[in-house]
This record gives sequence, C-alpha cells and structure tokens, in this order.
Amino acid sequence: MSHSGAGGSGKRRIRDLLNQSDNRVCADCGAHDPKWASANIGVFICLKCCGVHRSLGTHVSKVLSVTLDEWSDEEVDSMIEIGGNESANSIYEAFIPEGCSKPGPDASHDQRMRFIRSKYELQEFLKPSLRITSGQASSTKSSANLSSTVSKKIIDSFRSNSSSQQPQLEGMVEFIGLLKVTLKKGTSLAVRDMMSSDPYVVLTLGKQTAQSTVMKSNLNPVWNEELMLSVPHNYGSVKLQVFDYDTFSADDIMGEAEIDIQPLIQSAMAFGDPEMFGDMQIGKWLKSHDNALLEDSIINIADGKVKQEIHIKLQNVESGELELEMEWLPLDQ
Repeated sequence: MSHSGAGGSGKRRIRDLLNQSDNRVCADCGAHDPKWASANIGVFICLKCCGVHRSLGTHVSKVLSVTLDEWSDEEVDSMIEIGGNESANSIYEAFIPEGCSKPGPDASHDQRMRFIRSKYELQEFLKPSLRITSGQASSTKSSANLSSTVSKKIIDSFRSNSSSQQPQLEGMVEFIGLLKVTLKKGTSLAVRDMMSSDPYVVLTLGKQTAQSTVMKSNLNPVWNEELMLSVPHNYGSVKLQVFDYDTFSADDIMGEAEIDIQPLIQSAMAFGDPEMFGDMQIGKWLKSHDNALLEDSIINIADGKVKQEIHIKLQNVESGELELEMEWLPLDQ
C-alpha cells in the first residue's frame, strides 16, 4: 500500500471504537462481534455483510479488516469522526419505509444485498432533506455521492437480467461451483493384505463420486492427484473413504471421514473475487472431538485462489492419516 500505515496507535483507536456498545453488532444485520469495517461509511460489519459491501465497489464502501489490514491515518480519522454504527445508522437508516425490514444475522445473501444496496448505494433511507440534494450537499466523507438515476439504471438492468435467466435452470440440478480436491498423501494406512495394502480413495458428494488411482503395496502413498466434484446448491459434506483394492474379492475398507465444505464455500462467497486480494487467511474449520481433523484447517487466499489444507485421521479403522487440499472454483469464474 502506498499510504503510510496508521501503526499501533491507529489500530488501538479502531479497537477502542469497536468496543463501543453500538459497534459490538453488525450495522447492517445485527450479527455479534463484527470484525470488518467500511472505512468511508464509518460502520463495523460482519463477514457476510462485508461480502456485499465489497461487491458495491470501493467508491461506495471501502472495506477493511479490523485485525488483518493496515489502516491509514485518514481511514482511522474518518471512522472516528463518524462515531460508529449508531451515528452512521442515524443517517443511513433515518427513514426505513413500511414493509422494508432490516435483515437479521441469518438472512440470505439476496436479502442482505437488497437492503445494503438500498441503504448505502441508493441511499433510500436518508432524511428527505439529504435525499433531494444527493448531488451536491451530501459531500460528507461518509456519503457515497452516487446520483440516484445512475443507481436506478444499475438496479433495473440487474433486475431484468436476473429474471430472464431463471427459466433455463429449472429441471437441472443447479451447481454453484466446483470443488477441486488435491489428494496429497496417506500416512500409516491400515494393513489389509498379508503385509501391506493397495489403497485408493473415493470421494462422494450427493450423487457424484470421484475415485483416485490405486497405489500398489503402499501404506504411505503419495498421490498428488486432483479430483473434481460439482457442488450443488444444497450441498452436504463430502464423504471420504479409503479402500484396499483386491483383484478377486470385494475391496476392504481402510477408514473413512466426513469433510465439511461449508467453511470453505462460505468464506469464499463472503470475499467474492479472490484475485482482488493479496495472500491472507479468510477462515478456518476447527478441529473438534466430533470431526476427523488432526489440527484446525485453515482457509487461505493464495495466488488469487481460495484453498484449504486438510489433515485428517481416518475414522473407524486402526490407523491412517490423509493430507489433502481443497480449492473452491465458483461457477461464475
């Protein structure tokens, strides 16, 4: 970044502001413990609303992480000048019309999108006195200054596009993206033949399966093999099974695990296009006693891709671990 960072004192000032009671919940949906902020609007927001803010463009909302990003002095000053969620909302939510309700923490992406665009981009909830002169008088730092005619055009084209696309999808399973799984290696897999095993891995998601190559007589196989699965709209977890290949009899199972892909997909969707960002951690799937993880599984943006390293202990078997990496490829890319 070209500007000088605000350093420790700036971070501290932002944290102090975040600790104000009105800033302990997201300005847009009320979710607890927001970790993101829109520096030019002056609000603290949650990860899900942050995704919508990003999609509006930095001319409307400049999103920064309270903990991860460098803040310039101007950005810190601007947040402090606005004074936090309550004072920003007293401007941007001065008049919410009948029948329009604020989204809650569990709202869908579409509900958030509609409300947040209306609130900041179209500025539909401002006091009438501010609304009429949105061209010149609202030159405060916190205002997005978009003439409403332009925004209306955007909204209208958006509406007509989305309605014309609906019919073709009916009758098909709607996929939201692809999951690229790189099966890296296995360690200390179980013996199923005399001395060794011939392991291969099967991944199942919904009605699809993907199968790796068979590794002959190898309890510590290195695959480095890519397997692809299409992810449907209402996806569950990926089921992973390891089998011992037998020429003459049924293949014996050598352990299994469930892989929760929700953290990866939700983090990716909240961030939008990963190529806009430098390398950074954006989420994690936490190790717990009811999953197969050997350690917390970190979700990163790396080289413009959203990836997750996973190290699991195979379940329902005497021994065996697997290492894999998942990458999320949304369909719109």
